[in-house]
Amino acid sequence: MKKGIHPDYHPITVVMTDGTKFETRSTYGATGDTLSLDIDPKSHPAWTGGQQTMLDRGGRVSRFKQKFGFLDAK
Repeated sequence: MKKGIHPDYHPITVVMTDGTKFETRSTYGATGDTLSLDIDPKSHPAWTGGQQTMLDRGGRVSRFKQKFGFLDAK
């Protein structure tokens, strides 16, 4: 490998949204820096299965329901 082209890979502390901390290695900041997360797997709906909403932009959902609404009939 070429010398001097790779970023410095050093230990940092990561702070999750609930305050828990863990040590890892990263190219973020400098040795011993702290990275505080705004979103993490403990709080984000993509991982927690939170409520999802469907946005109807330009009537796409309405058009889909008109075209295929018969499939949902019970």
